[in-house]
Amino acid sequence: MKYSGNVFLVGPMGVGKTTIGRVLADQLNQEFVDLDREIEASTGADIPWIFDVEGESGFRLREQRMLNQLTLKSGIILATGGGAVLAEENCRNLQERGVVVYLRASIKQQVERTSRDKNRPLLQTPNPELKIRELMKIRDPLYNEIADIVIDTNRRNPRSVGLEIIRQLKRLLN
Repeated sequence: MKYSGNVFLVGPMGVGKTTIGRVLADQLNQEFVDLDREIEASTGADIPWIFDVEGESGFRLREQRMLNQLTLKSGIILATGGGAVLAEENCRNLQERGVVVYLRASIKQQVERTSRDKNRPLLQTPNPELKIRELMKIRDPLYNEIADIVIDTNRRNPRSVGLEIIRQLKRLLN
């Protein structure tokens, strides 16, 4: 871990990376960046459209390029997409260029928080809970492996999670 003022939030869909990232950026007076929004801005298309046209592999390639570019900045709070940890290069860049915070929540909480969101291509399935379980089986070990800090977001408000991240950052960096 190299601390350049960067905090990278990783974790599955529905744990609050974007919401908590915005709050944390306010608390630390830093710039907030959302990886998916940056991909959409650079392509002029939303994530579901990219998945439809280019497939998941096309999206992952765009994600990898954008993540590399963003992690070279300093002093940012970056909310990554849930699958960003699938590429080894992404994991390396996250670990080497900032502090990685794994935000986690129960499967039940993830299902609740994502149930009405149609912008999650991987969850457009008859059984979103089963899909979340399958994704977590693959991704949870990856999140844990690269995380400097792990925080549970179940039934917690974003402000308290942000304050806990700050406390743990201070402990980690001292």
